[in-house]
Amino acid sequence: GENFVGIANYAALFADPKFWQTVGRTFYWMVLAVSLKLIVGLIGASLLNAAIPGKALFRVLVMPPWVIPVAIGVIGWKWMYNGYFGLISGLLQEFGLVEDRVALLATKTSAFYSAIVTDVWVGTPMVTLFFLAAMQGVSKDLYEAAWVDGASRWYRFRRITIPQIMPVIVSMALLSAIWTFNSFEIIWILTEGGPRGATTTLIIDTYKVAISSQRFGEGAARAVVIVVLLATFSLFYLWFLNRVNRQYGAK
Repeated sequence: GENFVGIANYAALFADPKFWQTVGRTFYWMVLAVSLKLIVGLIGASLLNAAIPGKALFRVLVMPPWVIPVAIGVIGWKWMYNGYFGLISGLLQEFGLVEDRVALLATKTSAFYSAIVTDVWVGTPMVTLFFLAAMQGVSKDLYEAAWVDGASRWYRFRRITIPQIMPVIVSMALLSAIWTFNSFEIIWILTEGGPRGATTTLIIDTYKVAISSQRFGEGAARAVVIVVLLATFSLFYLWFLNRVNRQYGAK
């Protein structure tokens, strides 16, 4: 039989500088993607909640990223990122932003941010719809009273809308962080963690080690680290959401 290695896999994992680079990359990926989803979601929900022309059309345009299977949508983005026949590369060249066609998934920096854009496209519609539902639940009397007092649209948004929907913002931020942390198929379909590890997150790294390389002991160590991190996220989510509900629910 095989010898029991005890904590050797964990010791080797925590001593590996590449592992800590992957951890840092994962949290940077998560923070940036979630921040963009929240910002775009707030803007989108505000537009959908406002009395503006074309609101019905905008609502229809928000839905495709949510209803299209993720794999199909990501494959579409991969085609658009292609350097030879991709739409984005062609547009960049057409507008004179680049001299030659550029393969956005072939270089480390552009591949990482291209994956971020795709993840935001996939995740923003749900955030937008949750924010919209919360905004529609805010009492109209609050807005009317502020309008009578001469409050500007920005003041009403900052002083009424944001505090009233804060529990939903916090909830979506923390849940979206967990979902983004666990994101696998977006990165795997686009780059498989490349080029040269530029888009390798903890989930991708664990899959490569455990499944692709069949180093099951090392993969299991990585999986345990992920479980501990996700458990910590979940406990923090429950604690912080309860605190926010107490703070803003009392107002």
